[in-house]
Amino acid sequence: MSSKESCRNELRTAICQLSDRCLYSAAKWAAEQLVGIEQDPAKFTPSHTRFQLGSSSIRRRFRTNEIASTPTAGVSSVSTPMLEEDEAIDGDFYLLAKSYFDCREYRRAAHVLRDQTRKKAVFLRCYALYLAGEKRKEEEMIELEGPLGKSDAVNHELVYLERELSMLRKNGTVDPFGLYLYGLVLNKKGSENLARTVLVESVNSYPWNWNAWTELQSLCTTIDILNSLNLNYHWMKDFFLANAYQELRMHNESLGKYEYLQGTFSFSNYIQAQIAKAQYSLREFEQVEVIFEELLRNDPYRVEDMDMYSNVLYAKECFSTLSYLAHRVFLTDKYRPESCFIIGNYYSLKGQHEKSVVYFRRALKLNKNYLSAWTLMGHEYVEMKNTPAAVDAYRRAVDINPCDYRAWYGLGQAYEMMGMPYYALHYFRKSVFLQPNDSRLWIAMGQCYETDQLQMLEDAIKCYKRAANCNDTEAIALHQIAKLSKDLKRSEEAAFYYKKDLERMEAEEREGPNLVEALLFLATYYKSQKRFEEAEIYCTRLLDYTGPEKETAKSLLRGMRKAQSGFSSIDIEHLPP
Repeated sequence: MSSKESCRNELRTAICQLSDRCLYSAAKWAAEQLVGIEQDPAKFTPSHTRFQLGSSSIRRRFRTNEIASTPTAGVSSVSTPMLEEDEAIDGDFYLLAKSYFDCREYRRAAHVLRDQTRKKAVFLRCYALYLAGEKRKEEEMIELEGPLGKSDAVNHELVYLERELSMLRKNGTVDPFGLYLYGLVLNKKGSENLARTVLVESVNSYPWNWNAWTELQSLCTTIDILNSLNLNYHWMKDFFLANAYQELRMHNESLGKYEYLQGTFSFSNYIQAQIAKAQYSLREFEQVEVIFEELLRNDPYRVEDMDMYSNVLYAKECFSTLSYLAHRVFLTDKYRPESCFIIGNYYSLKGQHEKSVVYFRRALKLNKNYLSAWTLMGHEYVEMKNTPAAVDAYRRAVDINPCDYRAWYGLGQAYEMMGMPYYALHYFRKSVFLQPNDSRLWIAMGQCYETDQLQMLEDAIKCYKRAANCNDTEAIALHQIAKLSKDLKRSEEAAFYYKKDLERMEAEEREGPNLVEALLFLATYYKSQKRFEEAEIYCTRLLDYTGPEKETAKSLLRGMRKAQSGFSSIDIEHLPP
């Protein structure tokens, strides 16, 4: 049996098992990977080609044999899933409980299964109780603090579930799904080490439950923790590692893993979306846009991940495309958090910040833990000069994910606006620690060091140098280094950076006051160094301007004529008026 056929058979069985246990999101994920496997041309001819290997949207930056990976997909230490209880016909009580569960009547479902002892029934009963507790917790939060307020409400079922699942695990009477739920409960209660151990047991026993992998990934906050996991070899492990690398900001490693997986899952929309996510983090917006355009052609009613696409369109200021995307997701499902987020982005790009906040708040009412919505709502409050609200929004984002550099950066901006540079500096340092290759963060920290209260110019220069080495697309760093070096009376260093900045402006065909400033300094510097020929070149270029710099250039040329006998490169008497 081929590796692709093996994966296909495994996924088909897993989809039925996951659906039968009401783990619908995991079943959906598995089904999407199933149809992402390349079909045998002898058995199936696709009506259209999707994401072929070598597609223009896929950037081939790695070779498969260079990537540390698990064995070829389908070859693993875990056999095709078949649980004993799945061979038996479900009892009447289980069918009734599952019907109640599907109708979101969780406590009724749990009550029906109170005397059932089969592992499958025990899992569904415990899972129903867990969701009933989560539902009640959300209700209490709204009752106490409103839909976006903070609250100390907890899931009151966690204590009972932890006790029961712990006992079942010790007795050896819990299945992999029960282990997943036990790990989920432990994570909610803050027992992270034990939660990791239990979730590893779950995925090693049954690797097709994507929910268990994502819960385990949320507990891998460092690469050391990730490397310490004792995971069996299976192709699902590669999906997990690719996702974990991405969350740990190891974007090139993540891209390598996804490229390897494309050998089997050639048509997976999920993999394409994850590649786009990694390239978005690397600020490769052109590649990201191409991928999302293809995703929408193949899956026109897709809302998932489209919020990231809207961020790209916002950064590129694509008004018409963002407007079309907002209209499209509104018609598809206007009450999805992603839809509200995209519409909020659209109004932000139009400069209608009040309307933008309305839609970001709507997205947060639908999903209180929507990290990007909290961060961008903070940005909107900054634009509206409502810094207390901005600080609150950024802090909520940091509470959800302390590794979100954008929220720390936003906090730095907000405190800088309030004239509190020491606080701002603290948050900027947090952001650059999490995202050290983003020039914008280094520039923001450099500008903070320059403020009147700090005046730490040497540290500012260090920040600008880091920004210059991080592909400073906004062309700020070189000019600031040159300017600060001049203020510190380091003329040679200032000349070096003014010259580099000038070369860059010429290459990009940019004009402006920075260009004039560079020409003036270089002309003055080379005159003081008695390097009259070079000074003359910069003075001559300044003669093309009409401001006071023209008169300064004339004065410099006259001075050089007096200092240099036989100066005939330019006839001062015939300089243009």
